Amino acid sequence: MATPTRNRRAEILAAAAELFAARGFHGVRIEEIGAAVGISGPALYRHFSGKEALLAEMLLDISERLHERGARLATTADRAEAALDALLRGHIEFALGEPALIRVHERELDNVPEHARRAIRRLQRLYVEEWVTVLTELHPSCPPARLRAATHAVFGLLNSTPRSAGELPPEAMAELLHQMARGALASPGLT
Repeated sequence: MATPTRNRRAEILAAAAELFAARGFHGVRIEEIGAAVGISGPALYRHFSGKEALLAEMLLDISERLHERGARLATTADRAEAALDALLRGHIEFALGEPALIRVHERELDNVPEHARRAIRRLQRLYVEEWVTVLTELHPSCPPARLRAATHAVFGLLNSTPRSAGELPPEAMAELLHQMARGALASPGLT
């Protein structure tokens, strides 16, 4: 069970993600983040040393969660086909469930301190390699660099949902994304 401090930190991170996604990192004051969770701006410093630290933790947290979940999904499936479906469904769930984090990552990674940015990038590379490992089983003659490029292209498709998800009910959007991504990863260009 999470501690009250951890719950408060999670609340702050979620509120900050929404604010940063809507107005940009530089367009949000620490007092506004505090107000969004019912505390004063200065009280926020009990949880984070500043806005940059908050942003770094936000992006590190999602990168860790994606990598850990991806590793679990890729290694617990009994076949490569099932692993790919699980990875797709997991990423689609993230993309539809946390669009603010996608927007923040796309626009604000450069505002993260260098050491944290390196850690975020490392976790992201590890997450991509989970996909590449599964795709290598499905397309053994395809070079890893090509599979990596295909993985990034599919992420582009799936992570486009902050701009398009409201058009369809979530279940229909999830199924459409799954079918499109599955089609892309079955492309003759990967055989």
